[in-house]
Formats: sequence, C-alpha cells, structure tokens
Amino acid sequence: MTDPHPGAGAPAQTHAYILLDRTGSMGSIWTEALGSVNAYAEALTQPAGGARPSGNDKITLAVFDHHDGLKFDVLRRGVTAATWNKVTDAEASPRGMTPLFDSIARIVALAEGDAPQRAVIVIMTDGEENASKEVTKDGARAALDRARAKGWEVVFLGAEFGKFADADAVGVIRSKSMAVSAGSMELSMRKLASKSRKYFEAAETMEFNEEDRKESGEDDVKRRKGK
Repeated sequence: MTDPHPGAGAPAQTHAYILLDRTGSMGSIWTEALGSVNAYAEALTQPAGGARPSGNDKITLAVFDHHDGLKFDVLRRGVTAATWNKVTDAEASPRGMTPLFDSIARIVALAEGDAPQRAVIVIMTDGEENASKEVTKDGARAALDRARAKGWEVVFLGAEFGKFADADAVGVIRSKSMAVSAGSMELSMRKLASKSRKYFEAAETMEFNEEDRKESGEDDVKRRKGK
C-alpha cells in the first residue's frame, strides 16, 4: 500500500494547511477539487520569482463534514510538496453537512501544534456553515486571529460559491477571499501555490488581484450563486 504520508518527520519551517469541504453538495465538483489540491502541491515545488524552493515545504490536507457528528479526516499530514502522493476520490467522497467553524478550529489547532515559522491556511468550501456543535463563529474567528497574529496567511475559496458572510465573520478580509468556478479550480490553486511560494520565500502578503478573479470566473459564480 502506498504511504499517504511520505516525508513526514521534523516540523517544517514552511507549511500549507488545506481545509477542504467534503459535504454532499460538493459532489459535482469533487474530482476537480481534489485535482486542484494535487495541482497546488505540484506547483508549490516550482520557483515563483525567487530562489528555487528547498523542497522542504510541507502540506497537510484535511477534509470535513458532519455525518453522525463532526468528521475531520486528515488525508495528508506534513507531507513535503516534493513527495506528495496524489489524493483521489477513493480516499474520501462527499457526504453530510457543513461544520465549518468546528473544522476551522481543528485545522488551526494542527498548525499551532506544528508551530511552523510561516504557514498558509487555505479554506475551500461550497456552502455556508450549518452544522458546527463544538465551536461558535466567535471561536472560529479567535482561532484564525491567533494564526494571523503569528504572521500566517489565511485565504478563503468559494468553490462554485459566491457568498462570503462566513469568511467575513471569521475575519477573512475580501482581498483574501475569492469565488472559483467549476473548470477554473486547478488554475486558481496553481496561482495560489505561486503566492504561497512568494510568502514562504519572502513573507510577501497573499492577496487575490483582478487577474486572479477574472481567471477564477468569480463574477460568473457570484451572478449565479452569490448575492
């Protein structure tokens, strides 16, 4: 059996944490969502305007839903980008509801336990919070506030989803949130990896610009599924 956690070991100084919604409504875009995560891992090994990456950047991927209680499954834990094994739909499939606040607190706790020098927390969801039992909106915001206080970057991606009330509620400013249309997820995650690379190398702030939003199809998503 292939080891899903190759390269795990000593804590990395740079670490990306991807929190991926696996709830039932993700079904139509699930394969693309997983492909975009794999694209992120691949792109993270490429230079982005600076020195060639060391290969030591780590990635943790967790998927979440509410199915007879909170399910927070870590599919990859501290895997170096250079040794990433592609995640597939054989490992997880969409189901259940959206305990977004509970899951945000869980992913931040993992990051705090690892204590990397620089971290990126990527939240990707296609729906609004509707099932958290452990953590309130304020608790989730407090967790992300702790992350931001360490200088870590937090970004929010709406996968075929254009409503950002939950992102606003947990303190993710609009320049760090973006809607992504079906068919654009891989490109958007590759570009996010490039931004992550620049942040890891030079602490460059991560924000989405007009070009990013155009390429992600944000206006189309907001027209169809936003407000």
